[in-house]
Amino acid sequence: MLSRSRCVSRAFSRSLSAFQKGNCPLGRRSLPEDDVITVKTPAFAESVTEGDVRWEKAVGDTVAEDEVVCEIETDKTSVQVPSPANGVIEALLVPDGGKVEGGTPLFTLRKTGAAPAKAKPAEAAAAAAPKAEPAASAAPPPPPAASIPTQMPPVPSPSQPLASKPVSAVKPTAAPPVAEAGAGKGLRSEHREKMNRMRQRIAQRLKEAQNTCAMLTTFNEIDMSNIQEMRARHKDAFLKKHNLKLGFMSAFVKASAFALQEQPVVNAVIDDTAKEVVYRDYIDISVAVATPRGLVVPVIRNVEAMNYADIERAISELGEKARKNELAIEDMDGGTFTISNGGVFGSLFGTPIINPPQSAILGMHGIFDRPVAVGGKVEVRPMMYVALTYDHRLIDGREAVTFLRKIKAAVEDPRVLLLDL
Repeated sequence: MLSRSRCVSRAFSRSLSAFQKGNCPLGRRSLPEDDVITVKTPAFAESVTEGDVRWEKAVGDTVAEDEVVCEIETDKTSVQVPSPANGVIEALLVPDGGKVEGGTPLFTLRKTGAAPAKAKPAEAAAAAAPKAEPAASAAPPPPPAASIPTQMPPVPSPSQPLASKPVSAVKPTAAPPVAEAGAGKGLRSEHREKMNRMRQRIAQRLKEAQNTCAMLTTFNEIDMSNIQEMRARHKDAFLKKHNLKLGFMSAFVKASAFALQEQPVVNAVIDDTAKEVVYRDYIDISVAVATPRGLVVPVIRNVEAMNYADIERAISELGEKARKNELAIEDMDGGTFTISNGGVFGSLFGTPIINPPQSAILGMHGIFDRPVAVGGKVEVRPMMYVALTYDHRLIDGREAVTFLRKIKAAVEDPRVLLLDL
């Protein structure tokens, strides 16, 4: 009996100690200052100094641990900032669209310790929805209110609703004048959106390339018959062994690496400060990928040592990262040559712009059946136009044309790679 009393006493002492230290829900309420933390901007890469904040959550929102609270858009990519713990957002220290640097305080979070608190607002909303529906259906005033907008122009009183929500009412207010005018051509409205940092940086770099490089473009066409036949014959075995689909990009990436080894000046770059030409002994190929926020160029490194399967695997991994917006700065830094494939969108012909500080870029286009002369006869073949834009300050026409012909030969007949011809 005595031992049982001691156990109860010890349990009570532990509970009291936990309460005083804030290790139970009641204790946490009594010590709010210990539970509020300030989350700061993560450190950026060396080439990035600042970014713009785009909030995913608002003050009062309940967040779970590792749930994304905001995204920071930088010149090259977006950095997600997750919640370090379960809690409620108390304050946002930076306005939406505001500029931040590494270490800038972003928001304050009151830790709750329990993730299920997130479900309570959903339950409350679900419970409130049935109550709101009867009220909306039972109340007779709403039907007349729906017809008010058609009567708004002749009535002088609607000035308050128009002034209270000018942005959201742009389209409704624009519709009546068009209908009354009898134009019948639809709405003539417009809206503005802030250009994100990535798009601003892309525009700046492209303009710098035009202002700096003496760009010239040379063209050729590639007969895709052999590479299509090879892909059709081996794609199932390739998929079975490597768990990857065999595409055309690996053929062009490998052919480009082969041609860059033959013409190292295309893989070089001008160092304007030292007035020197820097020749790279490695080949890192940037592959342009279109994303909703802009064009990104993740880099496949040391392509000269890779085969088709290695290249397809690298492209697949980088493409998946790009789709999930998980590309890091390190994935896009560097690159000695760029390939841009406009053919995926059906492009027939185009002149790509150099991706500085590189000296050349290869533009791929769509595959279309065209009549061509083969052995003195006209045949219909699947043909692709390719374009090489290069910096004429460093690369002469002879090197550029030879380089593009080498790519053409390696794609049309992959045995050229095996035989090193």
